[in-house]
Amino acid sequence: MIKFTKMHGLGNDYVYMNAIHQHIEDESTLAQFVSNRNFGIGSDGLILICKSEKADFKMRMFNSDGSEAEMCGNGIRCVGKFVYDKGLTQKTEVTIETLAGIKTVQLNVKNGKVETVKVDMGEPILEPKEIPVISEEKPVKNLKLKAEDKEFVFTCVSMGNPHAITIVDNTKEFDVEKYGKVLEVDKAFPNKTNVEFIEIVDKNNIKMRVWERGAGETLACGTGACASVVACVLNNLTERNVNVELLGGKLEIEWNKNDNHVYMSGPAVTVFEGEL
Repeated sequence: MIKFTKMHGLGNDYVYMNAIHQHIEDESTLAQFVSNRNFGIGSDGLILICKSEKADFKMRMFNSDGSEAEMCGNGIRCVGKFVYDKGLTQKTEVTIETLAGIKTVQLNVKNGKVETVKVDMGEPILEPKEIPVISEEKPVKNLKLKAEDKEFVFTCVSMGNPHAITIVDNTKEFDVEKYGKVLEVDKAFPNKTNVEFIEIVDKNNIKMRVWERGAGETLACGTGACASVVACVLNNLTERNVNVELLGGKLEIEWNKNDNHVYMSGPAVTVFEGEL
């Protein structure tokens, strides 16, 4: 039997498993099974909490299609809650190894449980080859791509995973699936990409919907929210402190001018626990 915990950050939900005290194998197939909303548990993917030689813990994240991803902003907040609430650590500042590097999370504890988490997401990556995106521009702020009947202009940013951000007039009415699934696999993106469609509300507020690489549209994406704020600042559309409204709720994002790091604050919620 494998114990699991279903958790979400703004509706971006994953199945979490303790891989320190449990043996987990064939992770890709397992991710596809647990993610299935009709025949499995139902989630955007699978996240494993593992031992790390470099940090307090290691996080491995698998999309619903079984592919392993570098990083998940909503997921890492839930990992912080998982390790504290489960008694794996008593620290309120925890380092977590990811494929996008080591991230530090600060845990806001109330009544013995983690309520919200602030994550140091590190510096945004703007070098085209490292994002990766095929472009001669640096930073990439004017990437024109056509999908179906529309042409889009993208700003490209990596937060350890690739993001392409474009402005739309109305996120609520926009057909994210129609265009997102085409743009995700555009030849401009060697490793595919996450696609963010954003609407500027004012200098400190934006709305965002996301087509996640390997998962489709999700209710929230932490790295996408961070990348979107970076893109907005690069294009002089917002200040450096921005509230990002997603389908699942709001994240507070700050691109700090002093250390060039992006900080994300938001909730982490346990839904239920069970065994497979």
